Amino acid sequence: ARNQTISLLGEVADLERVINRVRSNIASPRELATLRRSLEVIPRLNRLLADGSPINWLKDKLKPCRDVVELISEAIEAQPPASLDEGNVIKSGLSEELDSLRLASKNAKQYLANLERQERERSGIKSLKVGFNKVFGYYIEVSKSNLPQVPQDYIRKQTLVGGERFFTPELKEYESLILNAQERITELEANIFHRVCRQVATASERILAVADALANIDVFSSLAEVAVRYSYVRPELTTGNEIVISQGRHPVVERSLVEGSFMPNDTYLSNDDAQLIVLTGPNMSGKSTYLRQVALIVLLAQIGGFVPTTSATIGAVDRIFTRIGAREDLAAGQSTFMVEMVETANIL
Repeated sequence: ARNQTISLLGEVADLERVINRVRSNIASPRELATLRRSLEVIPRLNRLLADGSPINWLKDKLKPCRDVVELISEAIEAQPPASLDEGNVIKSGLSEELDSLRLASKNAKQYLANLERQERERSGIKSLKVGFNKVFGYYIEVSKSNLPQVPQDYIRKQTLVGGERFFTPELKEYESLILNAQERITELEANIFHRVCRQVATASERILAVADALANIDVFSSLAEVAVRYSYVRPELTTGNEIVISQGRHPVVERSLVEGSFMPNDTYLSNDDAQLIVLTGPNMSGKSTYLRQVALIVLLAQIGGFVPTTSATIGAVDRIFTRIGAREDLAAGQSTFMVEMVETANIL
């Protein structure tokens, strides 16, 4: 179940970021589709948590938000483009006007696609081309050697070095139809998309609650996975004043070394008879690693995680103070030594 949970979490995006972008009206079509796919994972996660999971108490916080999933599924294409300007964001069948404009534009483009072949056959000019640019729109291009064969209904549009460009009234009509339809399609898609975003934004609090529950599941799954994978043990938490660690390891440093090459260390601290450890050693011998290791083991135990030791008994700890590294504070008139003394005094 743990591996399945981790696998499902890998399919979930950063819901908090996505829904906040939706609320700010700056989300892209792909982000809306990502939100839908992420929310579709929730029912599967719920089924896993219902099967005797120790964190099944989180199940009640994982609301599927089916209305949001259905809204996005009905309105937005499954694989939309990155930008609204690219078009084909809104699904067919949602808006009659949008569907009719798309059909008209498609038919007009089909006409233009066939126009080159038809005009070649009509004029007998095999090199005739139909093209488009943003300045002149659609045109029919004929080389200079073929100008005598140009039909009478061609209207000259532009003269080139190697030929001339023409248009016909019918071509102009279809050009106007395509360009006007495309402009209206873009406007309609933008309006529908932003309307969908506003509707999704009304469910933002529910989605943020789901994101919070997912964050908890992510943390618990990660702690469990690392404990199993790297042989961590369950610490014994007491109300006493001792920290007893047997064969402790630094959870990060040991992963960066060759397997089995990290040298474990024991620790014994007690308010009664061992309040202080004087740790000495040459440079690069692991003094700072040892200090951090003890702090990390205590922290992991306090948050409910297993720890990288063979055994650990840890009393209640409410604060961890550190003084690692050296820096001066010239603005306050304090040398490195002075900073160390002030911070150590604060710890004491």
